[in-house]
Amino acid sequence: MHTERENTLSETERLQLARQAFADYYARCFWYMRRDLEIGVGDISEIARGLRLHGGQQGFILAARLCP
Repeated sequence: MHTERENTLSETERLQLARQAFADYYARCFWYMRRDLEIGVGDISEIARGLRLHGGQQGFILAARLCP
């Protein structure tokens, strides 16, 4: 029996995805944050929240990959 889902991303992959999402969705979802913010592991949940709230369907799907 697998305890983790096979499509779960590693922490490094999640961090890369969060950084890319921040850049791609900045104007739509993260306008209230500094543009030059260094996204760290502790910021992933905030990136996912912004995507869920303002990212439309694609943002919502991306947020689910960040925080399964």
